[in-house]
Amino acid sequence: MRNVLQTWTSAQVRAAEEPLLAAGVPLMGRAAFALHVWVADALRDRRGTLTGARVVVLVGPGNNGGDALHAGALLARRGVEVHAVLTADRVHQGGLTALRAAGGRVLRLERLEDAAALAVGADLVLDGVLGIGSDGSGLRGAAGALVEAIVQRGRPYVVAVDVPSGLGVDDGRREGVVLDADLTVSFGTLKPGLVLPPGARAAGRVEHVDLGLEPAGAPAVVRLEAADVADLWPVPAPDAHKYTRGVVGVVAGSRAYAGAAVLTTSGAVRAGVGMVRYLGDVADLVVAAHPEVVVGHGRVQAWVFGPGVSPDDAGQRRRIEYAVQHVRERGEPAVVDAGALDLLPPHVGPHAVITPHAGELARLLGQRGEAVDRADVEAEPLRWARRAHELTGATVLLKGPVTVVVGARGAVYAQADAPPWLATAGAGDVFAGLLGALLAGRAQAVQEDPSLAAALAAAAALVHGRAAHRANPGGPVAAQAVADALPGTIAELLGA
Repeated sequence: MRNVLQTWTSAQVRAAEEPLLAAGVPLMGRAAFALHVWVADALRDRRGTLTGARVVVLVGPGNNGGDALHAGALLARRGVEVHAVLTADRVHQGGLTALRAAGGRVLRLERLEDAAALAVGADLVLDGVLGIGSDGSGLRGAAGALVEAIVQRGRPYVVAVDVPSGLGVDDGRREGVVLDADLTVSFGTLKPGLVLPPGARAAGRVEHVDLGLEPAGAPAVVRLEAADVADLWPVPAPDAHKYTRGVVGVVAGSRAYAGAAVLTTSGAVRAGVGMVRYLGDVADLVVAAHPEVVVGHGRVQAWVFGPGVSPDDAGQRRRIEYAVQHVRERGEPAVVDAGALDLLPPHVGPHAVITPHAGELARLLGQRGEAVDRADVEAEPLRWARRAHELTGATVLLKGPVTVVVGARGAVYAQADAPPWLATAGAGDVFAGLLGALLAGRAQAVQEDPSLAAALAAAAALVHGRAAHRANPGGPVAAQAVADALPGTIAELLGA
């Protein structure tokens, strides 16, 4: 894959910084210079000029505060009125000296309301309170009280230094007080908390400043980008036929939820799989919508089961049990969705991709002895997706505004490609069919390397989100419209 966006943990970043600092590389100077450029650009975008602009720097005790102070000094030398509010007794002395020498003003946090009013009245607030040492428990003490006072008065435009202060750097967790940013300028490497939910929303737009770090080990979290789809998608060879292109078996729908069967097969057909086989109670409706679908048992290379299925439906339950037997004994990849999650065996392999939303994942974990509810999963999605992978062995795709995928060999992906309009009935059915088609087309590769299932799940999430944008840019979409947009979306991505 060519263009994946990679993130690295705070421990990996610190380890990568050590040899550069030992060699005398001025990492803080480089970071501060780049930061001041981004702040200056933001000010010009908002005001048209730097002259007369006012910036308030919230300064914490560590190097994050030092970066912010040095950037403030550079801005002050360019005519910006800079006020630094010190939120702790300890401060980076070099940065403080530089700011004062440049004409910046320094205010110790003694009168909370005065400091909050100053920040709210500024053109921009530079958040340098707490850097990569944050564990997601939020800001405490004077800094927390100040941020709460600022937010109550009306949050100004905020640029975060490396990460929004108080956010979980390694997992995106946010509890307590966090100052949400409009722009985050991240140094050296991107941090996992900037792309994982729920923290990704706090980061705003994220820009990366390369400082020459070379982190060791695998990246913590990866986000696929458009060009990566071409590396993962099963493009047919000149001599391809329907079986080499993949056959996906679909167990979906019922008389009560017939649309789930139609939409799931729509996703698979529109994604370009070689053949779709349908097993279920609404074959007449499926074939009426998609005459290319074949009904009944036969050769299958990957499965989709669960959309629109009740675990109490005896007929569909038997069909799912048949499919599960193939998945367990033959290693055929599968998408396990919705009603089939309650029929999941105690353990499957990573070639099976489960696709719950937060509530379904909480229920699945509860069945395996974990006392969690939907709110717990939404607060710490990475933690609980990892736990579900540990307990089931499956690749876990946790649906949400940011889709989190956890797979074999420590693979973690976080995709944020879909518009909020995609939160609509039937969209998950289309996604299940799309992912099933992708697994069928790469079935042999997944059987040889089950960790590939996580990358394919992330690619499917990207395509699904892009198709929703294409179906009706900036407006509401229906699930069938998303399915209909898949061929054009895939063709565009393959040419990217």
